[in-house]
Amino acid sequence: MRDAAPQTFYLRDYTPYPFEVESVHLTFRLAATATRVISKIAFTPKGTGAALEMHGEMLDLKWAKIDGQGVSPEITETGLSVTAPDAPFVWECEVEISPETNTALEGLYMSNGMYCTQCEAEGFRKITYYPDRPDVMSVFTVRIESDLPVLLSNGNKGVQGEGFAEWHDPWPKPAYLFALVAGALVNHPDRFTTASGREVTLNIWVRDGDLQKCAFGMDALKRSMRWDEEVYGREYDLDIFNIVAVDDFNMGAMENKGLNIFNSSAVLASPETSTDMNFERIEAIIAHEYFHNWTGNRITCRDWFQLCLKEGLTVFRDAQFTSDMRSASVKRIEDARDLRARQYPEDNGPLSHPVRPESFQEINNFYTATIYEKGSEVIGMLKRLVGDEAYGKALDLYFDRHDGHACTIEDWLQVFEDATGRDLSQFKLWYSQSGTPRVTCDSSFADGTYTLTFTQMTRPTPGQDTKDPKVIPIAVGLLNRDTGAEVVPTQILEMTEATQSFSFDGLTVEPVPSLLRDFSAPIILETQQSAEDQAFLLAHDTDAFTRWDAGRDLAWMSLLALAQPGTATHNDAPYLEGIRAVVTDRNLEPAFRAQILSLPSQSEIAGLIHDMGSTPDPDAIYQAVETLRNRMAEALQDDLASLYGENQVAGPYSPDAVAAGKRALAGAMLSLTTRRDGGVLAAEQYARADNMTLQLGALSQLIQAGKGADEVAAFYAQWKTDRLVIDKWFGLQIAGAAPERAVNIAQSLVAHPDFALTNPNRFRSVIGAFGTHHAGFHAADGTGYGFIADWLIQLDAKNPQTTARMSTLFQSFRRYDETRQSHARAALERIAGTRDLSRDTSEMVARLLGG
Repeated sequence: MRDAAPQTFYLRDYTPYPFEVESVHLTFRLAATATRVISKIAFTPKGTGAALEMHGEMLDLKWAKIDGQGVSPEITETGLSVTAPDAPFVWECEVEISPETNTALEGLYMSNGMYCTQCEAEGFRKITYYPDRPDVMSVFTVRIESDLPVLLSNGNKGVQGEGFAEWHDPWPKPAYLFALVAGALVNHPDRFTTASGREVTLNIWVRDGDLQKCAFGMDALKRSMRWDEEVYGREYDLDIFNIVAVDDFNMGAMENKGLNIFNSSAVLASPETSTDMNFERIEAIIAHEYFHNWTGNRITCRDWFQLCLKEGLTVFRDAQFTSDMRSASVKRIEDARDLRARQYPEDNGPLSHPVRPESFQEINNFYTATIYEKGSEVIGMLKRLVGDEAYGKALDLYFDRHDGHACTIEDWLQVFEDATGRDLSQFKLWYSQSGTPRVTCDSSFADGTYTLTFTQMTRPTPGQDTKDPKVIPIAVGLLNRDTGAEVVPTQILEMTEATQSFSFDGLTVEPVPSLLRDFSAPIILETQQSAEDQAFLLAHDTDAFTRWDAGRDLAWMSLLALAQPGTATHNDAPYLEGIRAVVTDRNLEPAFRAQILSLPSQSEIAGLIHDMGSTPDPDAIYQAVETLRNRMAEALQDDLASLYGENQVAGPYSPDAVAAGKRALAGAMLSLTTRRDGGVLAAEQYARADNMTLQLGALSQLIQAGKGADEVAAFYAQWKTDRLVIDKWFGLQIAGAAPERAVNIAQSLVAHPDFALTNPNRFRSVIGAFGTHHAGFHAADGTGYGFIADWLIQLDAKNPQTTARMSTLFQSFRRYDETRQSHARAALERIAGTRDLSRDTSEMVARLLGG
């Protein structure tokens, strides 16, 4: 392996950098394989006697000077060290780098002839020598020299002329927020007037041919800017805001100050090429990256252990934005579904880690659902506990007190303590303890008093065998068992002990409890509620989330019985009758009715079976889902045609929430109809589709029905020049494959001439799609594990970051039978034994094998 004893970094070892960086001047002389970077950095020592140590990797140092005098630093694979004066001084150096051969997509690299950067978390050290850590903040001035027509960097425009451009960012920032783009680009321009009346120039820069896909992104940006002013009082602070679309990008987007760089899939959209889900995702990501301007850029994190400080808060803010732009109740359901499907398995497996980790070897491996989504849920709980007014007061104090600072979780919680007078020492456990709390609830009713007794526990996780009780806000309402009316409206019960009871007096009959309303805490709630009570909640609950969750619980009962032959039979009628009543209720929004029809993922079903002490069978789970969906189609057979017809959207396509909700419900009807007609209606929809939501939805159903070979070929012929649409084409064929054919289809797709190992989007569209095909990936003969291992080994030599993240597909292999476990372990050991395996992937595989 490349690093036999990789270094582990610990939160407890943090020490401040011994120098202030007063200013940074960078000159880039761009050349594909021989870019020269000349740096001039003004340092001021904070004390005496400290050596100047800076990070640097894969740099060819040409010369170095301190105060104009040549120096010879000690250079290692990770940086340099040199004796420094005890007074202010200027460091200068010139290095050479090769963007064209940088397939890791970190630092400065090339994408289809365009120069671009990705510096978070530690990419800047691949550009030049620098203290590449988030608590070192400075003002940057950049000069770019190239004959390319568009030369961009952070901040405001400076002097520009033939063959060069200068940029100056007046706001101090850490190096991870540095950005540079150079290429033959065209722009979609606009302007925004801030609340204080200042004019801001806006641009979305794209390759020629993509201009028609920019309008929605620009509209989303302007709505984000206005929302942040109105809700958080945060104005934009530069003269210009640029977004650039890049095809080769490891993540969704990057919030570089004034120059956001986006994966093309996260900004480009048109009705013909993008689905409703694409539009909603783009809207959320643009908002997220823009909101980082204050929660991430103006106030950043002291060290990478505090990553959740900027990401959790910004995810929470973008969720608020989406709730305001669309349906708050549907957004909450979507967030709960996502957390349960992605973060709960992470939190309860070998990759479990706290929202604020105590240690890491490679920080790129901690851009996780725990940091982002659970981090957001922690902030949501804090807001529930202190209330909206106190939350607003605390955020104002946070911005006022810490603008321009690199902060910690302690700084964040302190502003809430100061603003509210609350002691948050116990609440802080949400940041330090890993694992998902499991809360059981028992109830009793006597003499007009209804009592709920909750007990919490969190299972041991790697490195944490014992857990202390957390503060858990549990939103509860009580419903009249006869009428469905609320007898006790929503209350927040603040659980602080391992076991705690809450009583409600003055009731005449025993109520039906509505628990964890609005998904008030990221916990696993276990109750003794009967199928009759769950059906009652599905029919009557006034809280959208708990109503949806009651339907989900009824689905669980059916699926568990179907997936475990030999267990007690289960009556599906309460579930099927319940969802029919909801889906046919025209007073409910279509998007919510579509959510009611969603089922748990096959991986989630496997997890619950494992939690119950049994061994899940992926093939049996697949058949269980198919059987229940067929029963759903039968139960709704008299309503399918009318619901499909009345939710068709007339007129030009619009991605607005109302129209998208109607298409979602119509799409759910099409899915169930296909199980009855074999794809006749789907073929008709495909033929008349005038937008990608309808076209892709129809094609998906045809593939799942085992039909549509002509349509699959026609779709490719129509869209073969559109890289983002072809990503969809690749993924759809795997998602709709029968388990016994999944690996063969995946193997045929990686042999397709349009498959590209080095493009993260294309790699994820095939390898990632196969890894989430539950029964195919977990094939009993191990071919699924072997297929993924083969491709991760190939990718690691070129792009360690994407490889390491994709290795998480193996995180739940211990759920399954010994034969499957043996195959998975062999695949992981083969990856681990690969010569020169990257530090990123090495750490992940070691955790997966050792968990």
